[in-house]
Amino acid sequence: MNKQPFAASVSVIVPAMNEAENLPHVFATLPDWIDEVILVDGNSTDDTVAVARRLRPDLRVVVQSRRGKGNALIEGFQAARGDIIVMIDADGSTDGREIRSFVATLMNGADFAKGSRYAPGGGSDDLSPIRSLGNKALTGLTNFLYGTRYTDLCYGYNAFWARHLDVLDLDCDGFEIETLMNVRAAQAGLIIREVPSHERSRIHGVSNLNAVRDGWRVLRTIWRERARGTAVTASQTQVALAK
Repeated sequence: MNKQPFAASVSVIVPAMNEAENLPHVFATLPDWIDEVILVDGNSTDDTVAVARRLRPDLRVVVQSRRGKGNALIEGFQAARGDIIVMIDADGSTDGREIRSFVATLMNGADFAKGSRYAPGGGSDDLSPIRSLGNKALTGLTNFLYGTRYTDLCYGYNAFWARHLDVLDLDCDGFEIETLMNVRAAQAGLIIREVPSHERSRIHGVSNLNAVRDGWRVLRTIWRERARGTAVTASQTQVALAK
């Protein structure tokens, strides 16, 4: 599976439900050296799967067994064959051209490359003031409880070595999946590097994200994981900005 420019195979996971209009924009940003793209279809009622297959004939499709972004990503991760797994969104908000930076960060020694809209060079066209405030509060709480130094807890653009899937042991269905990954990566003592990322606005359609409902789920996940495991020091987690 290996291709240049990296001596590791790369799988990109794209969870999607009724994103047929957005996929041409998303797939157009994906580098041509990616080894596989896995679309996890949440039982779409539009032409999501047909459009995706037309755009990328080598696409692998996984039909989601339950509901929720977390479940979709978990099933995509389990199907991935690459050494490195990258997770992006199907709404056009994440730029596939940034994948090179995420993969390079892993190749340079990180276990987990975490996208950040607040790191120097990052940004967002989509974050509302209330969502930004909530994210910062949840990020601060996580840093306090776990000794981490994250700048952006609730962002879904991440990449990691597939060999760490067993350590992450993911088991949630909703948007709290990003928080769960970040907390368990820290608890496991993985080397985490933040990668500046610019989030764009959704191109077509309406997001399924609900700030209050999903913020509450994130908060519950933070407290649940604190009771489940022992917090580690910032030096152990080695959260830093990628160079």
